[in-house]
Amino acid sequence: MALPNIVAQKKEITIDLLEHIFPIDIRNQVRVKLWDGSYWPNQEDKKTTLVLNHSGALRALLLPGTEVGMAEAYLYDDIDIEGDVESIFTLADSLTDTLSIIKKTQLFKQLLQLPAPPTRIDSIRGPLKPKGKKHSIERDRKAVTYHYDVSNEFYGLWLDPQMVYSCGYFLDLGESIENAQQEKLDYLCKKLRVKPEQKLLDLGCGWGGLVICAAKNHGVDATGITLSQPQADFANKRIKELGLSQTARVLVADYREIAESDPYDVLVSVGMFEHVGADHLKRYFEKAFRLLKPQGIFLNHGIATSVTNKSTRADSFSDQYVFPDGELVPIFETLTNAESAGFEIRDVESLREHYALTLRQWVKRLEENHDEALRFVDEVTYRVWRLYMSGSIHGFKKGRLNVYQSLLTKPDNSGNSGFPLTREDWYRK
Repeated sequence: MALPNIVAQKKEITIDLLEHIFPIDIRNQVRVKLWDGSYWPNQEDKKTTLVLNHSGALRALLLPGTEVGMAEAYLYDDIDIEGDVESIFTLADSLTDTLSIIKKTQLFKQLLQLPAPPTRIDSIRGPLKPKGKKHSIERDRKAVTYHYDVSNEFYGLWLDPQMVYSCGYFLDLGESIENAQQEKLDYLCKKLRVKPEQKLLDLGCGWGGLVICAAKNHGVDATGITLSQPQADFANKRIKELGLSQTARVLVADYREIAESDPYDVLVSVGMFEHVGADHLKRYFEKAFRLLKPQGIFLNHGIATSVTNKSTRADSFSDQYVFPDGELVPIFETLTNAESAGFEIRDVESLREHYALTLRQWVKRLEENHDEALRFVDEVTYRVWRLYMSGSIHGFKKGRLNVYQSLLTKPDNSGNSGFPLTREDWYRK
């Protein structure tokens, strides 16, 4: 008779913990499914179901007391998330605030009474802890390829056909990701006011979508650089197939390695800026300034954090499993460093809502292709992307994250910017 009593005790402890840590308002959105198939607080359908896969699941989720610990409980299948993952982050916010309190109360002792989680499965994607001098070229190469060299086929399942891995530009809420990404590429070219035979350099070009758009649609001589060999191979194959090899190419190189002897008319950086590092921003903009001709234009598109957002870098899930050494700064730091390097700031536009819309479509497509994704990555890797993209939606929705396009110019010696008086040409069809 002892065994049934022990099983009942584990369930009783779990339910008591749920009663204490689950905010009342979140219970309308999220329910919990226990390992025996029962539900808490009831079986009523909700947007999201948090599944406790074994009797020690709450211990695995909460006992480490860190963001990474909570994430790993999902990555390694102590828990699962059914339905809308985005909703779980409201609960995660609450749990993060509660963790320090748990350690000082009877709840901590209750967690210890639950069994330790089973041995976790091995994964090809463990946390990366880069070695060497932070933001050295070699360390940055390892950190960047950790994220981007997962599998072109994996990314291809949920990105648009052009493989654009940054936020789209939505003309309406119902627009497809394919159209939104094409609109974004066209909008970038309009902002940059590219002209035939100009030289363009794309810093961190990914799979080459903008390089191809500029060369094909605007007659620009376009060069892209990336640290990822698979990205470069994919881009150059497409460039060759489209007959653009004379005017477009993608190189594997760090932006610090680009020669300054033959400067460019136009520079663009989309989604690469976050890898530069806060202490290196001034040097990043100084390098960009030297790479441009007088009256040259630089569009820097990057994610920023709010000045009011609390930093959790010491135990960040993103830093360990997604973007090692990635650093976000408030927009004022970006602009201060750009101006200090000699740039004139001509325009700053927030696309915060556009990134949330983009991520929702990415997550939906990823989830719809779950089984296919497992042909190219393992379950843990799939869950890393599902979790980080859903969490990013939450960050953009709450305003903790933003994404800005900053349009900068390098005035000539007489102070001429080369800019027209208005922006009306950006919006002409």
